[in-house]
Amino acid sequence: MTDNTPSAADIPAAGPDEQRELADVPAVEVIGTLAVHLMSAAAVKLGLAENGEADLDLDEARKLITALAGLITAAAPEIGSQHAAPLRDGLRTLQLAFREASTYPDEPGQGPGEKFTGPVFARS
Repeated sequence: MTDNTPSAADIPAAGPDEQRELADVPAVEVIGTLAVHLMSAAAVKLGLAENGEADLDLDEARKLITALAGLITAAAPEIGSQHAAPLRDGLRTLQLAFREASTYPDEPGQGPGEKFTGPVFARS
């Protein structure tokens, strides 16, 4: 079995122009962009995208949602509630979708990212 995980040597280094461009981007924008990418990838792995259940992979979705929860939890004090609140809403939606997609849902507090967010329950 081969490992297709990219190594640091496989990732192209940013050139001087790219470094200058990144220097002009506010941290809140970088964090928000990363969060949106994680949300999109998790939605695909939850079967919520165009290919539906053909892309369903709950193990991969769990990893992405947990990473998203960690990012949002760690970044929230730095980016402020006006930026963190919509990210938290998206995270919660993904956590609930994960619970619905699971044949055997996790116990409250044991779902993806819940070690960072606390238990997630559907609103009544």
